[in-house]
Amino acid sequence: MIQITDRARDAILRTLSEEGRDTAGTYLRVGVQGGGCSGLSYKLEFDSALHEGDEVFRHGEARVVVDNKSMLFVHGLTLDFTSGLNGKGFEFSNPNATGTCGCGQSFKV
Repeated sequence: MIQITDRARDAILRTLSEEGRDTAGTYLRVGVQGGGCSGLSYKLEFDSALHEGDEVFRHGEARVVVDNKSMLFVHGLTLDFTSGLNGKGFEFSNPNATGTCGCGQSFKV
C-alpha cells in the first residue's frame, strides 16, 4: 500500500496539466534503483503504460504505479510534496528505510 497526501496529489495533477499530459492515461511511476548516498534511491517518472506486476494507487484523479520489485522496498510509503525553505519536491516517508541521506532522496534497508 502507498499513501498519497493531498499535496502530492495536487502536485501530480498540476505537473501533468503543465506538461499537457492526459490525467486519465498517465501515471506517476515510483521505483527504486541502486545508487545514492545510502545505497538505494527513488526514481520518479510519468508513464502511460502498465506492466505485469504493477500496482496502482489512487488519490482522486492522481494515480501512482509501482512495479512489484520496487514494492518490496516501498510498501507502506507515504508520498508527500513540500515547498519549504529547502526547496520543493516530493518527499518520501518510508517505514522500511533503516537510514536515509541528508537530502532524503536515498535510503537503505
